[in-house]
Amino acid sequence: MSLNHTLHRRCLALGLAAAALLPAAAFAQAQHDGSANRPLRVVLIPADGGTEDGTKKDFQPIFSALEQATGLKFDLKVGQSYGAVVEAQCNGAADIAFYGPVSYLQARNRGCAELLALAVRGGDSVYYSGIFARADSGINSLADLKGKRMALGDVNSTSSFNVPVAMLMQAGIQPARDLGVINMAGSHANVIKALAEGLVDAGGASFDSFEKAVNSKAIDPSKIKVIAKSSPIPYPPLAIHPKVNDSVKAKLREAFNNIHKLPGISKDQIRGYGGSKVDGYTAKVSEAEMAATGKMFELVTDQVKQDIMKKASAR
Repeated sequence: MSLNHTLHRRCLALGLAAAALLPAAAFAQAQHDGSANRPLRVVLIPADGGTEDGTKKDFQPIFSALEQATGLKFDLKVGQSYGAVVEAQCNGAADIAFYGPVSYLQARNRGCAELLALAVRGGDSVYYSGIFARADSGINSLADLKGKRMALGDVNSTSSFNVPVAMLMQAGIQPARDLGVINMAGSHANVIKALAEGLVDAGGASFDSFEKAVNSKAIDPSKIKVIAKSSPIPYPPLAIHPKVNDSVKAKLREAFNNIHKLPGISKDQIRGYGGSKVDGYTAKVSEAEMAATGKMFELVTDQVKQDIMKKASAR
């Protein structure tokens, strides 16, 4: 059985489980319109270690601001995995989704997602993936990772799996062959937790997640070093189902473009990935640029993923 088929079956099962949290008729009905009776259903990747409350807390401020600005209503849910969020959107159980570029491209290729908005911070809509190591691990370069224990996130995560694996391979390291142990931790937060607890020597995660862990004192930055930093990655997008009413899409895009300067909206409400404060949002997004992001992890083939998962399951 191919990895694509296996992952699709797993993601479908998880997607159906996540969708079970939504109205029973979700699959049969049209996309919602943002009214009180039919709020726009937002499904988020489990970015806070998989906890529903933590992830909702990250995104509630910006959706509260959007509600103030547009009068539209939103119902926030958290998927059980990255794949579950894609399935929820493609099965019609989500009107809006938040996930990384890898997951977005999967949904886009299935015809169930189009870009809605990206956060803007420091004038850009980009973020970075990194490979971090414990300061006492003896790791000073990517080459030093051979034989070491490494944690990675969800296989569909852009910055805790696909980009870190691509960086390793570009440095001549075949993860399944050259790493000592692979820990599939499932999320950025769990990767960082494994590092903090000394369960692994190194891990792949986004800099946003690392910054959040430092700010919450979940990890001591003096005990961690940055081994590699990726090229800029388009910020994890908010995507909307193509069948959502065009007038609703237009209202949302106008609100995102102006949310940072609308009266009654505080700066504290303008938040993005990991709950971090951002300058604003832009709906002026390029499908071509997002598609080009796929080139960053072309090396991470299905076979590479299958080999990594096999090694991780054997530990």
